[in-house]
Amino acid sequence: MAKPNFGERRLHVRQTLDFLIHDWLRVGALCQRGRFAEHGGETFAAVLDTAEKIARSRFAPFNRLVDTEEPRTEMGEDGALRVVLPQATAEAFAAYAESGMLAAAQDEALGGMQLPYTVEAAANAIFSMASVSIGWSLLTVGNANLLLAHGTPRQREVFARHELDGRWAGTMCLSEPQAGSSLSDIAMRALPEDEGDPLGPRYRLFGNKMWISGGEHDITENIVHLVLAKIPDANGRPTPGTRGISLFIVPKRMVDAEGALTGERNDVTLAGLNHKCGWRGTPNTLLNFGEGAFRPGGVAGAVGYRVGAVGQGLACMFHMMNEARIGIGLAATMLGMAGYQASLDYAKQRLQGRALGATGKDAAQGPIAIIEHADVKRMLLAQKAYCEGALALALYGARLVDDARTGEPAAAEEAKRVLEVLTPIIKSWPSEWCLEANSLAIQIHGGYGYTRDFPVEQYWRDNRLNMIHEGTHGIQALDLLGRKVVQDGGRDFRLLATRIEASIARAEAAPDGELREHADALRSALARLSDATRLAWSGGTAAEALANATPYLQAFGHVVLAWIWLDVVLALPPSNAPAASPFHEGKRAACRYFYRYELPKIDAWLGVVGRRDSTCSSVPVEAF
Repeated sequence: MAKPNFGERRLHVRQTLDFLIHDWLRVGALCQRGRFAEHGGETFAAVLDTAEKIARSRFAPFNRLVDTEEPRTEMGEDGALRVVLPQATAEAFAAYAESGMLAAAQDEALGGMQLPYTVEAAANAIFSMASVSIGWSLLTVGNANLLLAHGTPRQREVFARHELDGRWAGTMCLSEPQAGSSLSDIAMRALPEDEGDPLGPRYRLFGNKMWISGGEHDITENIVHLVLAKIPDANGRPTPGTRGISLFIVPKRMVDAEGALTGERNDVTLAGLNHKCGWRGTPNTLLNFGEGAFRPGGVAGAVGYRVGAVGQGLACMFHMMNEARIGIGLAATMLGMAGYQASLDYAKQRLQGRALGATGKDAAQGPIAIIEHADVKRMLLAQKAYCEGALALALYGARLVDDARTGEPAAAEEAKRVLEVLTPIIKSWPSEWCLEANSLAIQIHGGYGYTRDFPVEQYWRDNRLNMIHEGTHGIQALDLLGRKVVQDGGRDFRLLATRIEASIARAEAAPDGELREHADALRSALARLSDATRLAWSGGTAAEALANATPYLQAFGHVVLAWIWLDVVLALPPSNAPAASPFHEGKRAACRYFYRYELPKIDAWLGVVGRRDSTCSSVPVEAF
């Protein structure tokens, strides 16, 4: 049985990307805005062509290699433990950086191409599909973007610029061994040292951080850690809660005010590696700060430069966290897509079973490809609906970023608010349902699916991490129901609902009866979602309202995806038009599947939300 490769999967994914960004999202219209005026369809095609070329040569061939040759540690010449990665990872990062993709959407003054973020996201989707484990540069870009938004001019010039040109890499250091999602409980201390340092107010940091992706490696000459820590008050006590958290730049190697390496090592040392079920090519580390292995300037503590005001660290860090959440949603999507394409190829080749006739199987007939069986078609349709729908959602989010950055003031504010309420969905929905797609891909492969002779088991392992990366499902659910849909009196939710209703109105006016059927179903689903939102907060306590936040998240995501699919199908040529093709019919079939098999699930989820069901919250601990 031939094993599928990235090249064989190329055409379908590129065709889908081109359709979504051009025919659906109309990214060409962005070129009428000053920032993107020098670009056009040829530029965008060249960017995606380049991404495919690099992904095909530097990423995809080594996806299994970085899974089996995990990061390892050895003692470096400077006496510090260091991480060793395969040479293929360094070469892939170098090729990515040399292509300009790290700064693709940045200002030309920063060495960027001023591409729409929608196009950058489409290109990064290609890299994620080729090898999500190698393509972990999203943290470096997010780190640089945070500094561009909140750093001083000198911090932007010294740290962000070197990250965007690929010389340095970046991390985000939030969690600690005793404090994962509960950031108010972090114990990392930052002691003031020099308010007048050219790189920003200088502090000495002491403590430990955990789950730091890319926390140690030698792929780049330096690593820029963005670290959350608390500054003690005059009595030596940290301010309780998140109000006491500040943000600091802590470079692995010391630099001067012009960004040149001084040759001195900062007191940031590797304490160990986390060995994961997936994303094995990405080093995930435990880091010690200020343990005394190195003393920059002969003084104890890791040197850090404060970003933003005292106590505003979490607000600054959310800039990077939200960007990373969109990136994780896209990564989860493309892992699902990789599994879908692999199982589609397999289902077309694998012969097994006989066709069912009027009276059952005819043993005299030869075996048929398993894609002819209805249940295999069901599993393929489910994957297609999940993954292509999730890709459309992620790119829609990217287009909102472009509108928020470059649209007219009123439109930009609306885009920002809609993106705010959609971000938990963009992160969580693909990480749950594209994982389910990977499970179905294994199922289609049968026994081969759980062997390492075929790639689908790795895709599942890689994707399983994404339900936890950058905030678990429970965290996203609390953010959505507890904050996003109720803030400003529910204004953001109403803005999103208005967009959904506009798509419904277009579908209701269409001559296609199936579109009108979908419109009716979506209108009813949106009404049930709105009612459940109201009922959840109609009385009682916040604890009662949020007890079923995760079912709410699931229902909300399914309503959003039903809307996305309807809007995508509205961009297709009519089914009887000369331009219609099997590609377009595939989109219609996936939409049909979602409305008939998936959207009805929301009733059970919203039922427990609307009545504030206490089954889970009221069970005593002893009952377990």
